[in-house]
Amino acid sequence: MAITIEKILTTARKLGASDVHLVGGIAPAMRIHGEIRVVDGPPMQQEDLKEIFDKLLNDAQKTTFEREWQVCFSRRIEGIGRFRISVYLHAGSPEFSIRLSENQVRSSEELKLPEAIDDLCRLTDGLILITGPTGMGKTTTLNYIINMINATRRTKIITIEDPVEFEHVNNRSIIIQQEMLGDVKSYQSALRHVLRQDPDVIVVGEMRDLETMETALIAAETGHLVIATLHTPDAIQTIQRIYSVFPAEQQNSITVQLANSLQAIVAQKLLPKAEGKGLILATEICLATPAVRNQVRERNVHLLYSEMQTGRKNKMNTMDQSLFDLYQRGEITYDIALSNARDPNYIRSQIEKKR
Repeated sequence: MAITIEKILTTARKLGASDVHLVGGIAPAMRIHGEIRVVDGPPMQQEDLKEIFDKLLNDAQKTTFEREWQVCFSRRIEGIGRFRISVYLHAGSPEFSIRLSENQVRSSEELKLPEAIDDLCRLTDGLILITGPTGMGKTTTLNYIINMINATRRTKIITIEDPVEFEHVNNRSIIIQQEMLGDVKSYQSALRHVLRQDPDVIVVGEMRDLETMETALIAAETGHLVIATLHTPDAIQTIQRIYSVFPAEQQNSITVQLANSLQAIVAQKLLPKAEGKGLILATEICLATPAVRNQVRERNVHLLYSEMQTGRKNKMNTMDQSLFDLYQRGEITYDIALSNARDPNYIRSQIEKKR
């Protein structure tokens, strides 16, 4: 073939790409600073894609692909790094979406994480939820927290991931990273068994269903620190999502469990920088103060927004406040702030006040 997967991924690293897309009929495409760009080179042919398929997938993954017509796994390539690879069918041919994993955990300053994140790393029990759409840095924040705990506390950390994107090395803690369909069969069964393995910290790659949520809440209530992700855009919709998964007869007990165990919800968005190069993080922080716990318990989730708005002394803020702060510092444009705001009028009114 004209170009190898090693060459493609080496080029992606050099260009600072976050993702690579191998699609029939076009040259390799890469997401750079949030935008898809097609690199110079010959278009990918079916035989090129088939050769990459045979090289990257093992027999078990090929069997899964034949059955499901799609598969997701991680792979380390010596000298290039680790990658999350999603394979799917298009026009009868396998194609690839590849996420480049970082080779090291960046600092809080580099990631532009809010101060509240370091406080969360000191917690010993309860539930921390990191939320946001796909590609908004949830896994990066998750790995920052794991790395901080690993560097500062003597604990046992067990992660359940689909797939493992960053490999942690034991420091002060012991870290066991389990990969879906490699080490465990499902989040639900893995989470049940993890509770018997003497963990201090349990990391759930994604809370997808009722059984996983239920077991995570039990673990968080019984003295473990549980950190999980959800594909919800903000704190209010995160709480609503958890409520809605459970049948009506369970919702009262789940409401109490969630109110008692919740420690924080961190919602994230990665936005284009005003200067045009790179992305910057906007965050919504909801911390489980007594007032927040009470609103969750009473199911007054619509009131969480005002709790976050007035909770800056507790290091809370809404996404709109984060967007306005970024705009004020010149890090994002006015249009980006407005288009990502829950209430664009809030951004406008704050700008008027500053004039």
